[in-house]
Amino acid sequence: MRDPHDVIIRPVLTEKSYDQIADRKYTFIVDINSNKTEIKNAVEKLFGVKVESVNTLRQKGKLKRMGANVGRRPERKKAIVKLAEGSKSIEFFEGL
Repeated sequence: MRDPHDVIIRPVLTEKSYDQIADRKYTFIVDINSNKTEIKNAVEKLFGVKVESVNTLRQKGKLKRMGANVGRRPERKKAIVKLAEGSKSIEFFEGL
């Protein structure tokens, strides 16, 4: 079993993610190799909440140029976690 801190990298703090907090949905950047079960267990263990569902999406890195050099930003995986009805909210997002 992997450490929850290795699965959850950081929260996503954008206008769209703030709007989803009212629907009990929280967005995180997660390890690109993690699956939905690992993400669910990591969120439940880290924040002490009950997770109802997990939706994931992968974002390919953008192509970037600097002069003649061409590179790519790293790929990311985002997870949108919906909390169960009776679960408490995540305190980290409450003060924002």
